[in-house]
Amino acid sequence: MRREFGWPLAELGTIRLRKGDLVGAEEALLAAHEHAWSPHPSLALLRLEQGDVEIAGQMIADAVERPIDIPSKERPPFGQLRLAPLLDAQAEIAYAAGNAGTTRRAADRLRAIADDFPSRGLAASATLAGARAALLEGDTSGAIQGCMDATAIWADIGAPFETAMARTLMGEAYAQAGNLDAARLEWRAAQTEFAAFGAAGWADKTRALIAGRPTPFVAEPPPTTRGIFRVEAGTRTVGLGEATVTLADLVGLRYVARMLAEPGREFHVLDLVAVEQGTLSAGRPAQTEGIPVLDEQARQAYRRRLAEVEADIDDATGCNDLGRRALAERDRDYLLAELRRAVGLGGRVRRSGGTDERARTSVTRSIRYALKRLADHHPDLARHLERRVRTGVYCCYEPDPLVPTSWQVWP
Repeated sequence: MRREFGWPLAELGTIRLRKGDLVGAEEALLAAHEHAWSPHPSLALLRLEQGDVEIAGQMIADAVERPIDIPSKERPPFGQLRLAPLLDAQAEIAYAAGNAGTTRRAADRLRAIADDFPSRGLAASATLAGARAALLEGDTSGAIQGCMDATAIWADIGAPFETAMARTLMGEAYAQAGNLDAARLEWRAAQTEFAAFGAAGWADKTRALIAGRPTPFVAEPPPTTRGIFRVEAGTRTVGLGEATVTLADLVGLRYVARMLAEPGREFHVLDLVAVEQGTLSAGRPAQTEGIPVLDEQARQAYRRRLAEVEADIDDATGCNDLGRRALAERDRDYLLAELRRAVGLGGRVRRSGGTDERARTSVTRSIRYALKRLADHHPDLARHLERRVRTGVYCCYEPDPLVPTSWQVWP
């Protein structure tokens, strides 16, 4: 797992969030988090769009208090600039919660950063955050002026989504000031920009504001899906949703059934084998560790060489030496493949010939074979299990947060 792969996932989540694909946004942002890449501020803003303002506020407050040093394609991974998008989101979330104090503090901190690092985008973000604070403080005139300034900057830069957001807030400020005609004018402009951008959810929200029937922009919680995975008279009945099938009770399916009985729990492969064989009460068999696929000294040497190769790739890229770069990339791919072969789930060292390794190989092979057979009868269930069942020395069924499932495992 390479950490930098989290960056495009976080960007994808942000794009989906703006487009109104909340389910897709959550999937991408959680995947970025799994790669040790910060999903904020987009994950906090997603919770806001899902209607959980309190959780959104807690998430963004924690992100602001403990910002993560991560590489960035847009700004340095350290210092005050990394706080800019977090403070912008904090002002938006605090405004939605009606928290004037937090909105003002976030706006003031963002303004200080914009003053230290002059840029039009930062200035527009700080100005709009200040407008939110002013509106909560009852200063509708100041809020309208701030929204006007932010709208002009964003439009000049060519940022349609941000321009529409500023216009939406300007409409709210005009409405609070009692000027409904001006408010609807801004909301119509925002609706047009949202629709052109592809942000269907926001376009619907502004349409409701124009009609005078503002509705909360809240996603319905996903329904719980019914799952069946029970054994009866030597056969196993399995299902996900409405479709159920009956097939032979394979060894791999028994391993999966044990994990489904306790979602999220990690099972050592020897425990799975003991449960399947009915020998758990006797304890695990005597363990032999086996020989590491790569010992610690070799792994460290591979990592040092990998760092050298990465530097060589950067140097070759800078010199436009495509041949040297291609050779270095081939070396990198080989080193990464060797390290992946030597390290398993959770960074655990893989060993060859030991009891754990033999059991891991056997359990993994049995589960893969069983899921392949299952795919012939119930492809949807097989795909779900292939995505959510993790194998290794420790095996686990990880529930899908986007598709909550209640499993009936025992008769």
